[in-house]
Amino acid sequence: MSDFALRVRDLQKTYNNGKIALQSVNLDVPAGAFYALLGPNGAGKSTLINILADIVLPGGGSVRMFGHDMFSDRAWCKRRMGVVPQEVAFDPFFNPREVLKITSGMFGCKPDMAWIDELLGRLELSEHGEKNTRQLSGGMRRRLLVAQALVHKPPLVILDEPTAGVDVELRRRLWDFMRELNAGGTTILLTTHYLEEAEELCDHVTIVDGGKVVADRSMRELMREVAGRYLWLSYGEGFALSEADIATLSEFQPRSNGKGVCLTLRHATDDSSSSFHEAYSAAVARFGPPVDAGVRQEDLEDVFIRLTHEESTAESVGQEGKGA
Repeated sequence: MSDFALRVRDLQKTYNNGKIALQSVNLDVPAGAFYALLGPNGAGKSTLINILADIVLPGGGSVRMFGHDMFSDRAWCKRRMGVVPQEVAFDPFFNPREVLKITSGMFGCKPDMAWIDELLGRLELSEHGEKNTRQLSGGMRRRLLVAQALVHKPPLVILDEPTAGVDVELRRRLWDFMRELNAGGTTILLTTHYLEEAEELCDHVTIVDGGKVVADRSMRELMREVAGRYLWLSYGEGFALSEADIATLSEFQPRSNGKGVCLTLRHATDDSSSSFHEAYSAAVARFGPPVDAGVRQEDLEDVFIRLTHEESTAESVGQEGKGA
């Protein structure tokens, strides 16, 4: 089997209304990875997922799944892929156990009742297994979608916002289950707006915006080489930077929100300790001792906002007490 669960090349999609959803997107998802595909609303990630799920036709490009052409060998690929969609659709005439038996048959598999029972248990649906799906809450229906995606034991699982509407404790247990599946060799491609989940769970991340890839690297590299570090020094209300201040501290890209100064430190790959002392000493020499000070490391959410919206992080990092 191929070393890559998915290899996407030059994938394009323009809708009939002229909206360009994907612009020559390339993606490599290693087999066995826990992979994050992130982007703001309208970035193109749902279009990409829908192309993989055979809901939307691409305008160009290719996709190979475990070495097989997804468009010419669609049946082979579908049997080896499970998709949890954003939209919750269910058949109101069956109970969860029946739904999973039927779904198994749709993938050409004989129902594995032991696995179905395990899925219902791990997704905390066992006591609801005989209920009509109309009686299930929204969170239960979403967990049933997860069970449907896993019932045929696919080597690739695509989770499109799987924890929307799921409470915090159930979300944690769901991710424990996904970690176990991933440790057993299942490749997981995740889209989520809970960026702290992606940072904790995923070993690689691709960020798309405007139909284009804006970042593609391992999570560790992204956080080490792209995530910023900031020194915030508080001087109280009415603080302002003069042009002379900005010129003197230009090495540290000084910014202010009116209460103090925020200085950019070097990445962790550099001598960050030296950078802290240099920045602190330079600020004190310019403005005197601060009332308060702290260092903050950007998290994935900060990096995501900066890469997709090009917003200044001065305001977000310049909040007294945050990260101090």
